[in-house]
Amino acid sequence: MGMMQEFREFAIKGNVMDLAVGVIIGGAFGKIVDSVVNDLIMPVVGLIFGKLDFSNLFVILGTVPDGIPRTLDALRKAGVPVFAYGNFITVAVNFLILAFIIFIMVKQINRLKREAPAAPAAPAPTPEDVVLLREIRDSLRNPQR
Repeated sequence: MGMMQEFREFAIKGNVMDLAVGVIIGGAFGKIVDSVVNDLIMPVVGLIFGKLDFSNLFVILGTVPDGIPRTLDALRKAGVPVFAYGNFITVAVNFLILAFIIFIMVKQINRLKREAPAAPAAPAPTPEDVVLLREIRDSLRNPQR
């Protein structure tokens, strides 16, 4: 029972729960970034560079049998070795965009976490002996008649 209790305490800790939430949100966020890259950014980059589709950039490393179209999918299905560097470019662009977005998010969160300048602290209460001495001083200056 001791091991189960330790595991329960470990699993319930805030850091583990935060990590789980982070992984789930990160997975969903990765899909969003993947869509932004594939559906928004890469078409624009392809338009600028002459309608390039990075995912179909490759170099054939072997001999191509007759009748096989020279497309990446067809060559892979035929078992022809290909150096598919276009997919790497797409993944690298995805990573750079994701890293930049996370950088901006962390920067904004850190900006929000910074505490506003604290108001000046109230002065410490005056000790009783000082208050008594001030009363004595004031009564000596203005004697009551």
